[in-house]
Amino acid sequence: MRAGQATNVVSFNEAEEERREAIRPLYQEAVTLVERLHRRLLDVVKDELDRRGRDDINAVQALLLFNIGDAELTAAELRTRGYYLGANVSYNLKKLVEAGFLDHRRSRVDRRAVRIRLTPKGTEVRDVVEGLHVKHLATIEQIGGIGPQDFQHLNKALNRLERFWTDQILYQL
Repeated sequence: MRAGQATNVVSFNEAEEERREAIRPLYQEAVTLVERLHRRLLDVVKDELDRRGRDDINAVQALLLFNIGDAELTAAELRTRGYYLGANVSYNLKKLVEAGFLDHRRSRVDRRAVRIRLTPKGTEVRDVVEGLHVKHLATIEQIGGIGPQDFQHLNKALNRLERFWTDQILYQL
């Protein structure tokens, strides 16, 4: 190996290390923001429930009902579709059934599977969350300063980050 080649390798490694160090604080900020935004969304949903006098359900459960919507599905389908990623999905589903927000019954096809769907009480909560989204859509551009192009870039980046993290797990990278 010539001396010039070794220098190029060292320069490349130094440049790569500089790039990694430039990305480090940005990556850490993004991870912090994702965590904080999730908690803030739960706060916003809880605030809306409180304004409506709904103390019979928490924000996580309300979002779960919103994501179920008009569908009839199993807990496994909730996780597969990405509607609910929490480890305690069974606990929340059980509580929602007990409180009358969800109806459940055995699947006709697979008797081991339990299918769930919203009751009228669950639909009321789903509608509260939907109304919150509609309210936000009416003002997010003017007040929040976030327009369609901003969301396109944000969603693209977040989807890439999700895919990256998923690949880390699936392929043990």
